[in-house]
Amino acid sequence: MIRSFLPVVLLAALFSAGCHSARVDPLTEPLVARFYLESRPGEAGLSVRLPISNVQITVNPKPVFVETDIVDADLIRVKLGWCMMVKFTPAAGRDLYRLSAASMGRRLVLSLNDNAAGARRIDEVMGQGGLLTFVEVDDVNLPPLVERLKRTSADIAKRNH
Repeated sequence: MIRSFLPVVLLAALFSAGCHSARVDPLTEPLVARFYLESRPGEAGLSVRLPISNVQITVNPKPVFVETDIVDADLIRVKLGWCMMVKFTPAAGRDLYRLSAASMGRRLVLSLNDNAAGARRIDEVMGQGGLLTFVEVDDVNLPPLVERLKRTSADIAKRNH
C-alpha cells in the first residue's frame, strides 16, 4: 500500500515545487511615502519610533501628505550628509507652505511603507514644492530607496492622469 502512494506523493511534490512564484526584487517594490505632523503637547496621537535614533514622536493619525502629493524625489548632499528631497505637486507645495507657517517647532515625520523613517523639524516656512529630510538608513541604502520612491511616484502620476 505504501509503495502505491509513494509515486503519487513524489509527483505531487514535483508539481508543487514548480508552482512557487518567483521572488520579488525589493528594489522594484513600490515605496509609499507619507508625512505625518507631530501632535501638539497634550494632544492625542500615534506614537512612532525612528529606526536608528530610537526617537519617539507622537503624530496625528492622519497623514498631512500622501503618495499622490509626491511627484519626485532626489538625493541631495548638504553639510550634515546625504538627505532626500521630496518634491510635491503644486497644490501640496502650497499646503506645505501654509502648514509650515502654522506649525513652527513641530516635526514632520516621514513614513515609508507605513514605517517611520525620518523626521524634519519645521524651523522655517517651507514651500517651493520640496522638502529636505534625513532618512534613517545607511548611506549605501539611500540611493536605491530614492530610486524606488521616484519610480513609485511616476507610476502613481501615470495612473492618475
